Amino acid sequence: MAGHPDIHPAAAEGFARNADDYERNRPSYPATAVAHLAEVLGLSPGRTVADVAAGTGKLTRLLVGTGATVIAIEPVEEMRSHLTETSEGADVLDGVAERLPLTDGSVDAVTVAQAFHWFDAPAAVAEMARVLRPGGGVAVVFNQRDNEVPWLKEANRLLEAHRTDEPHHSTSAWRPAFEADGRFSPLEDAAFDNPHELSPEEVVGRFRSLSFVGALDAAEQGAVLADIAHLLASHPDTAGRTRLVIPQRTVVTTCRLRA
Repeated sequence: MAGHPDIHPAAAEGFARNADDYERNRPSYPATAVAHLAEVLGLSPGRTVADVAAGTGKLTRLLVGTGATVIAIEPVEEMRSHLTETSEGADVLDGVAERLPLTDGSVDAVTVAQAFHWFDAPAAVAEMARVLRPGGGVAVVFNQRDNEVPWLKEANRLLEAHRTDEPHHSTSAWRPAFEADGRFSPLEDAAFDNPHELSPEEVVGRFRSLSFVGALDAAEQGAVLADIAHLLASHPDTAGRTRLVIPQRTVVTTCRLRA
């Protein structure tokens, strides 16, 4: 399995290995968040939106429902295979955020879900400015789980012990790139509840879909996932339960290319 030369090795390898888990066990986005995004970006028939680093199509398929023309861009072949299957009506392309396979001023909006932390942020922002029409909008979307819930806090401790140099969205290190570029309006945030209900086995699958977990060798990955399964079976908040809820919110961050 060859990794994509233009993206972080953990993303290339981890997402390629675990695209199935990503599609089955990662959460979608609430209708309220999508409605907000569509309103801010003006998505409707006759408009065009590029969904960058579209993954398996979690957001893409919802964008298709707005009636806008959707171009989904994803560099990992295994993720792109799911994307093609799940997002009928979208035009699916291979490409990376730093070199979008789009012509200048060709789209009305750009969306990025669960991915901006993987980009070279200044280069990606410059590409967005290039492909957007004047006044076009950007929406950056992240699901953020509440890791202060006791069992999730312990699960996160077990997982983070295996993280190396992979970027993490919680740092929001991508945000200053928009201000530094100077061509975009200030970032505006809106948050929406998005609890994710799963079986214990699906919780393990969700954690397996994390890029850095997917990139671990078989023995190390098996060990950490066994620790997670043991935690779920023994923690007083999760033991014996057939359904678990990961409390989380969807944060939608928007801005607009100045006309």
